[in-house]
Order: sequence, then C-alpha cells, then structure tokens
Amino acid sequence: MNQLRAAPNQLTLVRLCIIPFIVLMVLDGHYRTAFALFVFAGITDGMDGLLARWLRQRTTLGQYLDPVADKLLLSTLFLVLHHENLISRRVTVLVFGRDLGILIVAAILYASVGMRDFRPSIFGKANTLAQIIALTAVLLSQFYAPAPVISIRRLALQATVDFTVLSGFHYAWLITRRLSLSSAAHS
Repeated sequence: MNQLRAAPNQLTLVRLCIIPFIVLMVLDGHYRTAFALFVFAGITDGMDGLLARWLRQRTTLGQYLDPVADKLLLSTLFLVLHHENLISRRVTVLVFGRDLGILIVAAILYASVGMRDFRPSIFGKANTLAQIIALTAVLLSQFYAPAPVISIRRLALQATVDFTVLSGFHYAWLITRRLSLSSAAHS
C-alpha cells in the first residue's frame, strides 16, 4: 500500500480515473473537453516519470502501472473513436490486436518461464508516439480542422498502422530470439 502513496503512482491513478470521463466526453460529442482531458492525461504521464526520478520514488508498482495506464488510455480511445466513426476499423483492430497479443504473450511467458523483461523497443516507442499524435489530431480535428491538422491526422494514423505492424513483428522476433538464447543457455 505504501507504493500507492508515492506521488508518481498517484498521478498514474489520476490518469486511470480520467479515462471514463474522456470516453463520456467523446460519446457525448464534447470533443474540446475530451481533447483537454487527453492533454491533461498526457501531462500526468510525463510528470509521473519526472517525479519518480526527482523524488526518488521509483516503485515496482509504478513500473507496471504506468504502461498499463498508457495502454488502457490509448486502446480505449481507439475503440471509442472507432465507435464514433472517427478512426477506421483497420487502424483500431491492428492497434488493439497488437496490444492484446503482446499482453497475452507476456502473461504466458511470465507464467511459464518467469520472463519479466518486456521493455519497449524503439519501434514500440515510435508506435506509441504515432498513436498519441494520431489521437490528439483526431480529437483536435473535431473542433479545429485547418489543413495542417487534417494532414497530421492522416499521416499519424498511417504511421500508427506502419509502426503497429513493424513493432508487432519486432516484438515477436525479440521474444523468439530470447527464448532460443535462453533454451540454448540451459542446454
């Protein structure tokens, strides 16, 4: 319980609590508010990492909770924006399918061989950045849609598709490699 009291983890919990309100704002067509809440969630994401380092409050709970909060926020928003016909099924299925696949494989590997190290690759980080830019542009374009915002939206959604596929295959390759190296070391 002490780990929950750490300031960075409190910010992560705030981000988790914001998710239903973003969903409601999108479903009710209040895109300015949804956009503001999404930006606020992004700020809390940046602040929790800075606070963890600055206050020396890095916790095991925070190491697991932060990426879960990020994925829950992004995946939920992709699903809701797809439901509102603002993001294509192709993009949503790829994003959600990749994240679900990684989660299932990580759980199986943890349960079966105790593998715990699932740090994001450079492609995974690029994918997350593309997703954040895409979601920001999609929300923004609902109430402010000059040509540059529409272009960024289109490019970021395409980058999301590209990096989702690339990072998914890269994670599969990394896991296969680690497992083969691990089995070779135990032989």
